[in-house]
Amino acid sequence: MKIKLDENMPAGLVKVLGNLGHDVVPVPDEGLGGRGDLEIWEAAQRVGRFLITQDLDFSDVYRYKPGTHNGIMVVRLRSPGRLALLEKVREIFQTEDTTKWRGSFIVLTDRKIRIRTPQAANAEN
Repeated sequence: MKIKLDENMPAGLVKVLGNLGHDVVPVPDEGLGGRGDLEIWEAAQRVGRFLITQDLDFSDVYRYKPGTHNGIMVVRLRSPGRLALLEKVREIFQTEDTTKWRGSFIVLTDRKIRIRTPQAANAEN
């Protein structure tokens, strides 16, 4: 999977997810550090990358309707320290079938993962 890692996620995820076979590019490596959400979002979409972020501005499932983008994961942990984020994201990428995530809207919390796929979004309409 091609992933864009927002600057609010631990840089160590580049190596962790890379070791799992993913192509990961952190926002700062593209000169997008400190840029607005829209610019980061558009950059991810232009090159077909799945965005991983903690930014609640990306948490609106209606604005980021599944199937209208390359995929997004919003990570919401109670204690989002670097190590906790790294471990939780690694765990999910090791246990879930990420091949089905293209175009999905995903919320990852301490206790669960909610995945809204494009197929589920279309069935609601």
